[in-house]
Amino acid sequence: MQSSADSYRLPLIRNRYFLIADLLLIPIAAWASFLLRLDFAGLQPYLKTAMVFAVLAFLVKPPIFYLFGLYRHHWRYASTGELVLIALSALSGTAVVTLLVYSAASLVINFRPLPRSIPVLDFLVSLAFVGGIRFVVRLEADHPLTRMGLTGENGRHPIHRVLVMGAGDAGAMIVREMQANPGLGFVPVGLLDDDRAKVGLMIHNVPVQGSREDIPALVREQEIDQVMIAMPTAAGRDIRAIVAICQQVGVPCKTMPGIYELISGSVSVKQVRDVQIEDLLRRAPVRIEDTEARGYLKDAVVLVTGAGGSIGSELCRQIALCQPRKLLLLGHGENSIYHILMELRAKFPQLAVEPLIADIRDHDRLTAIFCRHKPEIVFHAAAHKHVPLMEYNVPEAVSNNVFGTLNLLKVSEACGVARFVMVSTDKAVSPTNVMGATKQLAEQLVREVAQRTGRAYVVVRFGNVLGSRGSVVPLFQRQIASGGPVTVTHPEMTRYFMTIPEAVQLILQAGVLGEGGEVFVLDMGEPVRVVDLATDLIRLSGLEPGRDIEIVFTGIRPGEKLTESLFTDSEESRATRHKKIFAASGEPSKESEVLRGYLAQLDSLVQAGDAARLLAKLQEGVVDCAPLRQAFYDDV
Repeated sequence: MQSSADSYRLPLIRNRYFLIADLLLIPIAAWASFLLRLDFAGLQPYLKTAMVFAVLAFLVKPPIFYLFGLYRHHWRYASTGELVLIALSALSGTAVVTLLVYSAASLVINFRPLPRSIPVLDFLVSLAFVGGIRFVVRLEADHPLTRMGLTGENGRHPIHRVLVMGAGDAGAMIVREMQANPGLGFVPVGLLDDDRAKVGLMIHNVPVQGSREDIPALVREQEIDQVMIAMPTAAGRDIRAIVAICQQVGVPCKTMPGIYELISGSVSVKQVRDVQIEDLLRRAPVRIEDTEARGYLKDAVVLVTGAGGSIGSELCRQIALCQPRKLLLLGHGENSIYHILMELRAKFPQLAVEPLIADIRDHDRLTAIFCRHKPEIVFHAAAHKHVPLMEYNVPEAVSNNVFGTLNLLKVSEACGVARFVMVSTDKAVSPTNVMGATKQLAEQLVREVAQRTGRAYVVVRFGNVLGSRGSVVPLFQRQIASGGPVTVTHPEMTRYFMTIPEAVQLILQAGVLGEGGEVFVLDMGEPVRVVDLATDLIRLSGLEPGRDIEIVFTGIRPGEKLTESLFTDSEESRATRHKKIFAASGEPSKESEVLRGYLAQLDSLVQAGDAARLLAKLQEGVVDCAPLRQAFYDDV
């Protein structure tokens, strides 16, 4: 194996060869300039002049080239920037030599005046010689045999002939990196684009050969091994269509990261991955400018509850990018908090981050934490959220989701927390289940504090988050991996879906937009049939629904409903300055005294563990709540 020191010296050894070549070519370029201007017949009277010019060029130009960095570049990876550098170096060298010939040299040696065209010719010939020898190396690196690894660089990797779908900036970057890194084992055979005006163009010497409809023919004719989708902002329907075409012809299909994954880095072939369910979202993903969010989080002490969960952990990653003064990770599960802590310390070594293992139902523990760390902003993502499980564990759902939130609000209010954002769910709208009812009560608690104190305490309401723990997508993936069947409760069941990045954007923006008591909701388009989601996932796995993997309908589970809504009938939805975020003025909260009395009764039933009476009391305090009944395990 080559040592790091050897790999570092290799470019310097190569540049010594360039220096030797320059020492030979610079005088030749000087003499060639005189020959081009005077021919052999006219050169005789100017021999002394040519000799002086060549010697000065030999002495002056190499140091100038060195100062311009020509001997510090790895010319195998040269680009237009290096060509400009060579031109400036050659121009500067010729200018200095000409100045010396006209001044100092003429005082020491008697020779005929320099013809005026010689400096121009010398510059052009020097540029051709000095640049040419370097770009020969560059062209060799771009030679198809080199790129395919037949020169020995890629002996360990199989070669994959690739079609790149997307002839824009991202496609060009992917092609360029494949060419520059033959060891990756990818050879770009052609590009495709739905803009027919691009067909026939060459991008990095790779032709644009057609559109998505041409994939089947090109795969057969050019023995394509893989299709890479380089369309980071494409809508889900476009990705689905391309994936379907690739599956029809039996060629693997991968995609580059989406726009959210590229926020903090540039496109790389190494980031190309399998198409995932998030790529097939049946609407264009929502992107929200985060400048304002970065502003209010910078240098603040921020606390996140449920910091180890799928939403909480991504929230912590995005907050860390905003450079808070301190980030507090509060959670009940030590393993999940440990994992996000280690990740943040590795990625953000300068960030002050502290893990806090605590249960939000423990008022004394919360008080001690808040008094010590004095958080200014709280993001509340901790909750029991699994609908069927909470149907069987009513006291636990109420205790955690309602009284845990109440504890957090009390301590936040007492310790002067300026901004508080609670994560809720569309199941809180006209709830038919325990989880939704407890989340609506938690929303009421946040609004009551906001209305009473005037502080920016707000709620964000989610649809189903693709890929979050306990969501339907991981369940479907496990079922597909085990050979099926994939279980869907009802063929007409629909849900609003959003990605984890969209969810985190909404949470962060709520902290900016909230004045107090609002409920913020993302525009998630039309609801999606769950069976369509299952079908997409099966096909993404290279299988066919009904042939390779069966879809079985099992019936609606306790607490589930066929469709979800984002707002109650009595909530007034209004636009915000972000066209994809809406705000609803929530239901007027109960009077504080009435609410305290209700919560006291609810708490006594929680302590008694009386699920039946607890359900009745819960239903009393929830707006538009469907009848709640006690579920038993034999209901499944």
